[in-house]
Amino acid sequence: MAAGVQDFNRTEFDRLNEIKGHLEIALLEKHFLQEELRKLREETNSEMLRQELDRERQRRMELEQKVQEVLKARAEDPPAQQPPKGQAQVNNGADRRSQGLCPRVQKWFYEKFGEYVEDFRFQPEESTVETEEPLSARRLTENMRRLKRGAKPVTSFVKNLSALSDWYSVYTSAIAFTVYMNAVWHGWAIPMFLFLAILRLSLNYLIARRCCLLFARGWRIQWSIVPEVSEVVEPPKEDLTVSEKFQLVLDVAQKAQNLFGKMADILEKIKNLFMWVQPEITQKLYIALWAAFLASCFFPYRLVGLALGLYAGIKLFVIDFIFKRCPRLRAKYDTPYIIWKSLPTDPQLKERSSTAVSRRPQTASSRSYVTSAPAGLNKDEDASRVHGAKKSNFHEIFNLTENERPLAVCESGWRCCLINRDRKMPTDYIRNGVLYVTENYLCFESSKSGFSKRNKVIKLVDITDIQKYKVLSVLPGSGMGIAVSTPSTQKPLVFGAMVHRDEAFETIFSQYMKITAAAASGGDS
Repeated sequence: MAAGVQDFNRTEFDRLNEIKGHLEIALLEKHFLQEELRKLREETNSEMLRQELDRERQRRMELEQKVQEVLKARAEDPPAQQPPKGQAQVNNGADRRSQGLCPRVQKWFYEKFGEYVEDFRFQPEESTVETEEPLSARRLTENMRRLKRGAKPVTSFVKNLSALSDWYSVYTSAIAFTVYMNAVWHGWAIPMFLFLAILRLSLNYLIARRCCLLFARGWRIQWSIVPEVSEVVEPPKEDLTVSEKFQLVLDVAQKAQNLFGKMADILEKIKNLFMWVQPEITQKLYIALWAAFLASCFFPYRLVGLALGLYAGIKLFVIDFIFKRCPRLRAKYDTPYIIWKSLPTDPQLKERSSTAVSRRPQTASSRSYVTSAPAGLNKDEDASRVHGAKKSNFHEIFNLTENERPLAVCESGWRCCLINRDRKMPTDYIRNGVLYVTENYLCFESSKSGFSKRNKVIKLVDITDIQKYKVLSVLPGSGMGIAVSTPSTQKPLVFGAMVHRDEAFETIFSQYMKITAAAASGGDS
């Protein structure tokens, strides 16, 4: 029996090593395919150059053909009749004078205005195709660093403006508030901003040239209210392994994902504000624009500018300071803040629509419900309707009581695959599905419909151990799996390929600790 167990463990270890080897081979093949793709793109560029050269040759042949046609037409024209001798001499003298004057005028005109005439000559626009660089982990990291360095002046300006509004330095904010309000009151706001821009450029010139004694000694003039914190930049490694390259690409992709997500949220909120997605919010903007338009028509611009400047100064230095210190007051009376927070993004609108659809009354069965759906609904809406039907009979799917419902954090569940290493058949070894957590149970629903025996229900009280798990050690990071041990299983059940692994682990572990604490207190009593 022991020998059989050892053989089984050895075969499992061999299988895992084989999977690791296949994964490394796949990563290496991907690298080689990228190199081949780069070479093919270079060959494509040479092919484009060859095509352009052929077009130039064809154009030259057409021009030579036109020149030959013109020469042939001139040769076929009959010679003009010669005028009398006296008249010929008079004409020759006039022609000589005109021929001597015209070239001089043309030469003078070309020397003075020839360059400008050449600029106005129409030429066909050349279509240039930019070559795309192949994917490189080092290049991707460098581009992210360049983007961060390029956006540093903007982020520094926003930080300094926020520091002025927060009165980070009381004396600096008081001086800025006094100078600004005085400039606005006397109509010097625009000259003040222009003077600050000139001063900034002058300081940049001194910093770039280092022509001042202070800079020669290594001193710096700090133009920031908030002290700058120098970030430690790690030197780039020359030779990276496949695992390190993969982890580097994942880190940069995560930063790019978060950055693009924030930019998309801002743009979608602005779009929804102007598209009347929420009429009560856009109505306020509509009324404000009408008020500004009427004020600009009936009041002098000096008065309008004075009112806007005073409002901006009081809003920045006084009102925002009070609202940031009093969050409840801000949530009630800060209109721009309330409007911006109330504006939805496109994913939030989609989630609201799916929630509204799922609350509609369901028919007798989900299949008849899907077949009777209108033809204008897309697949996503149909899927959300079916999911809503599943949520309504959740207790029937897992044979639980009616009060057992998924927790609020996992109403839609976490997509994952269940790895049961106690099974030997490949069809039972790995199952794809969705994982739910209720108050007392851990429920796994298989993606294959009609196989209720494939669903897995685990009591939280019966769990002996729960921990984060890494399925493939060759991959970087801490893994995407959760291992759950129970008395009924020899090896822990693994819920792998889970994107939101950390969130699921925290939810399951907190509910597990809550249930075990309640059971322990009940046993002591």
